[in-house]
Amino acid sequence: QVQLVESGGGLVQAGDSLRLSCAASGRAFSSYGLGWFRQAPGKEREFVAAISWTSGRTTSYADSVKGRFTISRDNAKNAVYLQMNSLKPEDTAVYYCAASSQVYARVSNQYEYWGQGTQVTVSS
Repeated sequence: QVQLVESGGGLVQAGDSLRLSCAASGRAFSSYGLGWFRQAPGKEREFVAAISWTSGRTTSYADSVKGRFTISRDNAKNAVYLQMNSLKPEDTAVYYCAASSQVYARVSNQYEYWGQGTQVTVSS
């Protein structure tokens, strides 16, 4: 069982940066693949980024954020992060972190545990 709590969201202007954090509780954190998803009003939840279990050697990004966002994990702190640079208004959404028993995954139904989400709003 893993509990996830996101933080770090807020209101920023286009071009700004934000760093989202997700704190996890529970055992064997390093054995989970981790991901970030987002959901904008009226849209389905979409994949943003994923990082593999243990060392986090493998990462994957949605095309829309590639080169701007970076996912990382700190197993000693039971945390996963999403550094978001050059934010755009279309990045506005509720951001969720998730944990998967897979090595890593890009599909939401492969994630068993979810946080409650944190709002990111980017003004133009």
